[in-house]
Amino acid sequence: MSYRAVSALTIAGSDSGGGAGIQTDLKAFAAHGVHGLSAIAALTAQHTRGVTAVHVPDPGFLRAQIDACFDDFDVRAVKLGMLATVETIHAVADALAHWKPVALVLDPVMVATSGARLLAEDALDALRTRLVPMATVLTPNRPEAELLLGRAIAPGADAEAALGELLALGAEAVLLKGGHLAEVEVIDRFGSGVLRTSFRHPRLAVEGHGSGCTLAAAIAANLALGAASEPACRDATAFVAGALAAGYRPGRGEVVVLDPFWRTRAG
Repeated sequence: MSYRAVSALTIAGSDSGGGAGIQTDLKAFAAHGVHGLSAIAALTAQHTRGVTAVHVPDPGFLRAQIDACFDDFDVRAVKLGMLATVETIHAVADALAHWKPVALVLDPVMVATSGARLLAEDALDALRTRLVPMATVLTPNRPEAELLLGRAIAPGADAEAALGELLALGAEAVLLKGGHLAEVEVIDRFGSGVLRTSFRHPRLAVEGHGSGCTLAAAIAANLALGAASEPACRDATAFVAGALAAGYRPGRGEVVVLDPFWRTRAG
């Protein structure tokens, strides 16, 4: 018997190499048994060695994609990824203000692996003021958190303090990812209201591609299935650790693409 499946929507960039962005988001949704929807906010020409071109669709067409998804599907959670311009951010914020999704996971993609800024200052301000306060969970890595806060973040106690400062920007919960912090383990720090906790996993000697996208998509899938923010993030960090450990190299580059279906293969 057919049924109306629970859906999650990713609004992000497309990765022609299949390792990040929309492509990996949809795989992560599928791995959690959630129907995946997509609204493409940027098109990239990229592979495992870098990005060669970027095209940003018209904001009106992006809005049409988002409206089409909400008009027909039971959208329980939205995941935001690469939003390249201030016009894109405003278009997405306007759409979300109209549709009022139950859960929103914001992965503030602002810094490339090379360290290059991906957002102009006006776009950063728009993201900080319009989207962060809408977020159920905000998932910055250290470089992104530093841009949001306007200061450097050190490991240990300073990262704990930064978690509180990020919460003060208005998101319901924050997961400060630990991959870029110089700590022995990967420590992902979670905060929500008075709750503070951390999720620890061994640091693997690989350069993962799409780990942040996969993490945010996994959180969104868990929220879509009814989980609260803390268990949704706890499970998602374990999911990404396993997906990275099971990762593979599909191209000529050194980066490892995560395997979102590792639990199925392991079971």
